[in-house]
Amino acid sequence: MTYILDEYKDIDEIKHMSSEDLNRFSQEIRQFLIESVSKTGGHLASNLGVVELTLSLYKVFNFKKDKLIWDVGHQAYVHKILTGRIHEFSRLRKYGGLSGFPKREESSFDIFDTGHSSTSISAGLGVARARDLNKDSYEVVSVIGDGALTGGMAYEALNDLGDSKTNMIVILNDNQMSISRNVGGMSKYLNKIRIDPAYNKFKEEVNNKLRKTNIGVGLANSLQKIKDSVKQLVIPGMLFEDMGIKYLGPIDGHNINELVQAITLAKNIKGPVLVHVITKKGKGYDYAEKNPNKFHGIGPFDCDSGEICSIKGTTYSKVFGKEMINLANEDKKIVAITAAMPDGTGLSNFSKRFPERFFDVGIAEQHAVTLAAGMATQGIKPVFAVYSTFLQRAYDQMIHDVCIQNLHVVFAIDRAGIVGEDGETHQGIFDLSYLTQMPNMTVMSPKCSEELIYMLRWAINNNNGPIAIRYPRGTDNPKVKLSALKDFSKGKWEVIVEEGAIAIIATGKMVQTAVMVREKLLKSGIKVTIINAEFIKPVDKSLLQKLINNNYKIVTVEDNILHGGLGTSVLEYINSSGFKVNVLTLGYNDKFVIQGNVDVLYKLHGLDTDGIFQSILKFI
Repeated sequence: MTYILDEYKDIDEIKHMSSEDLNRFSQEIRQFLIESVSKTGGHLASNLGVVELTLSLYKVFNFKKDKLIWDVGHQAYVHKILTGRIHEFSRLRKYGGLSGFPKREESSFDIFDTGHSSTSISAGLGVARARDLNKDSYEVVSVIGDGALTGGMAYEALNDLGDSKTNMIVILNDNQMSISRNVGGMSKYLNKIRIDPAYNKFKEEVNNKLRKTNIGVGLANSLQKIKDSVKQLVIPGMLFEDMGIKYLGPIDGHNINELVQAITLAKNIKGPVLVHVITKKGKGYDYAEKNPNKFHGIGPFDCDSGEICSIKGTTYSKVFGKEMINLANEDKKIVAITAAMPDGTGLSNFSKRFPERFFDVGIAEQHAVTLAAGMATQGIKPVFAVYSTFLQRAYDQMIHDVCIQNLHVVFAIDRAGIVGEDGETHQGIFDLSYLTQMPNMTVMSPKCSEELIYMLRWAINNNNGPIAIRYPRGTDNPKVKLSALKDFSKGKWEVIVEEGAIAIIATGKMVQTAVMVREKLLKSGIKVTIINAEFIKPVDKSLLQKLINNNYKIVTVEDNILHGGLGTSVLEYINSSGFKVNVLTLGYNDKFVIQGNVDVLYKLHGLDTDGIFQSILKFI
């Protein structure tokens, strides 16, 4: 049997495929995705859900000219396969390999870099307006998921799109049924009539003729009111219609014939159109269909059993989730907030144990922060668990709604520092820089997962005002054993080892690396002092002054960009003291960190044990 995927070479071939061929092709792509992602890890369930949708888009449009923009982009694997990148999937999300998201530098078919949610409609409208200004002629299609519609930016874009009247198509990929399917013969009948081109042309002609006389204007207005009242009852998508966007659907997202028909109709309608497509996340792979959250972003797994290759050790996320339950048992004022990440942040068990004190606001980080602020004004103790990269989206709310009012909100910042394979859009290397510049904000980081337990407890029970605890993805280094601090004094650091006149001041998980660097230095006859900067803000001024007075050489190590981080704070204090001290700051330079294995990336940026060791040798 000949496989279409083996023979496939160019997107033009899709236009000549029959429905039978396209259905066969979709099954072959699914099988390839399951087998390929099982080896590399990646976003599986979301991609399995859009196979027919992607093929249908390529059947209708010419994306050598037309523009296709994906929201988030973790469902663009099929798009990458169709655009000549199938042979690169063995290096998916690896350093120097294929990105897990659309990247303009990777392919001319990738129109806009993505990684965060709710951006595709804004970007698409920008492309459409540029097309109109440049007097060009091509179609613009933006795909957005129902989950991304919880992000306010999507509604800002829809509001502008409806007002713009420009030609653009939005594909709403609804895989969770958050926008209910309308049922009944009348709904289907009216929906079919209103999207028919002949009907739309007839309606426009009748409306124009009626409005040429005073009596006709009144009749036209009355008919419009009656039509709108009926549509509110039986036609889905009135929210979009009221915004000025033609609504088509709902369409079966796994029926290629229906998809092609609906998308073709959308292409022929003037102005903005939204096509509502119902898909099943994980479609075609039983384990992913039954557990789409597990197979959303997944590491390597066994195809036959669906079991993930086990992670040894307890992750920081699990430690956080377990301690949150313990704290909530002790204090009824404690609540947990997440932005569509209950599993990833370790709050799944908390949500089951305390459903009335758990708030998943969807992909809406800005709302989550201000929601927490409102709760804090009434004596509630909110803990917002969020990935570092996503907290960036709520920068203004942290300043305006939390810090200015000095409210006691705890930010549990997961995936701080390097996260690896998801690349530039997901590396959590900016949080120290933007958090430390906010007045009233306290910033902490545990040196090991056990320390997170006591740090979280201290942040909730002993701190006043906003406080952020940042911690990494994954587990501790099994080669390093550290005793957790169980009590904290604001702005005071822990001296782990006091030996030489070179002080390595490290924060968070980098303390574990610093301990390994010390062992390597000792073998070269160099003694050092290791300091755990569990507080990044405020810094330990008294300890810094002691180091200055005793002529220490100082090395700072952080899993963050250098500008605005721990090293910057140390340098600022030293400069203000008027002393001249030799200081080496180690972290990420002023550039984005690309995708790759975490260990590879640490080595690449000189933040692995050997890299720091070599930097210190040069420094002294």
